[in-house]
Amino acid sequence: MNYLQTYLQAYLQKIGHVTLKSLAKLGRASLFFYSIITALPYVLMRPQLLIKQMFSVGVLSFWLIIISGLFVGMVIGLQGVYTLSTYGAEASLGIMVAASLVRELGPVVSALLFAGRAGSALTAEIGLMKTTEQLSGMEMMAIDPIKYIIAPRFFAGFLSLPILALLFSSCGILGGHLTGVELLQVDLGSYWTQMQQTIDFYDDIVNGIIKSIIFAWVVSWIALFEGYDALPTSAGVSRATTRTVVNSAFAILFFDFLLTAIMFGSA
Repeated sequence: MNYLQTYLQAYLQKIGHVTLKSLAKLGRASLFFYSIITALPYVLMRPQLLIKQMFSVGVLSFWLIIISGLFVGMVIGLQGVYTLSTYGAEASLGIMVAASLVRELGPVVSALLFAGRAGSALTAEIGLMKTTEQLSGMEMMAIDPIKYIIAPRFFAGFLSLPILALLFSSCGILGGHLTGVELLQVDLGSYWTQMQQTIDFYDDIVNGIIKSIIFAWVVSWIALFEGYDALPTSAGVSRATTRTVVNSAFAILFFDFLLTAIMFGSA
């Protein structure tokens, strides 16, 4: 009996410790995000910093997004034709491809790819700066690293991901055309006409853009905070990079469910 009581006490203490640790980290992350938002005027006065980081996190992710979107669209086209042909509805392939990409796969998959490529790179970069005491050196020279280092990277990711998500969806629709129309001989007019008539600008395209904006905020915030909060060792930076990818994936899927429930739950 005493053993069971000791075990339960230790287990509850562990839960309490993890909870308090998580709440403390959430508090640090919130203050970190507030510091980034207040640094926006500094970034706007120095657009060259923002442009440089948009090239790093956005342009260098271009081919990854384009090629992935094309192949995802091609797969949807193949699966769509084989599924719709069972019901004699191959003409609705364009609707299926566009709705899947614009509403769901475009924002979600591009955000996951962005987190894996750009998010992990941001965490590793900031963590390495912390490990080599570059951030501390900037503070000693009266340069705020939040304004000069962190904020431009955050707003670059915030602006880049929605654009990449649109490119992903566009290439996916083209990929669906290649496999559905060019390879499997679905009617060209039906593919594009029904898509244009059914896909709504506000309910589908705008909602997809809103999702990508939320994902951009979440991924950029997580990536930069994990790097800034990492232990200044090689192992600490490695663990922070892993946490960025894992936590970003969980956050993307959670917010995707939440936003989908809000946008389409009453439809």
